[in-house]
Amino acid sequence: MHIKIKDIDINYIQYGKGKDIILLHGWGQNIEMMKPLGDRLSNKFKITILDLPGFGESNEPLFPWTLDDYKEMLELFLKELKIEKPIVIGHSFGGRLAINFSSSNVIEKLVLFGSPIRPEKSTDSLKVKTLKTLKKLPGMSKIAEDMKKYIGSRDYKNASPIMRQILVNTVNKDLTKIAEQIEESTLIIWGDNDTEASIEDAKILEQIMNDAGLIIVPGTHYAYLENINRIISILNNFL
Repeated sequence: MHIKIKDIDINYIQYGKGKDIILLHGWGQNIEMMKPLGDRLSNKFKITILDLPGFGESNEPLFPWTLDDYKEMLELFLKELKIEKPIVIGHSFGGRLAINFSSSNVIEKLVLFGSPIRPEKSTDSLKVKTLKTLKKLPGMSKIAEDMKKYIGSRDYKNASPIMRQILVNTVNKDLTKIAEQIEESTLIIWGDNDTEASIEDAKILEQIMNDAGLIIVPGTHYAYLENINRIISILNNFL
């Protein structure tokens, strides 16, 4: 199914019956990455999964959105579908959006999988230092911009110019104060070998949120899929 929100054509699926669950996928992903969860929960809940703008079959934003733009999109999307007080479940980028959305909207409960909340900090490599130097030299800015395609992260390199800037906007946003505003019960699930989202962020979330619990499971950034049966059991008890 498709719906137009903020002049963007958004692809989504909806199935099941019961309380509403909204599933938000990670960066570079699509509906299919959250469907294993939806399929196993649809016997008790009404499931809605969307391709976030810029991913899957949804259109790319017309300009570099911030997390606040994605939040506004989600608010309008849920309003159009007449969904109120949903259970929100997000992974990675979708978790960041879930935090931002839940801080200023009424939800039932929140579930976060590997969702970073602090700006990424990394020591500049030689290549990055070279890039920064090049950008300062007369006439070299175009070459420096082209080099970004080859020395950035995998997600950065695979993205269009607009999506690259959206990624930069996203990873540089500190969600710590925003997460503190969420009052609803929150379940935080993290892989013990997640190299893309620091386990320290999970521990911080548990400490600063009003009503949050942390469960660490074996696995990577995609531990929710690697332990799907255990995760469904945990979710059925929590939700």
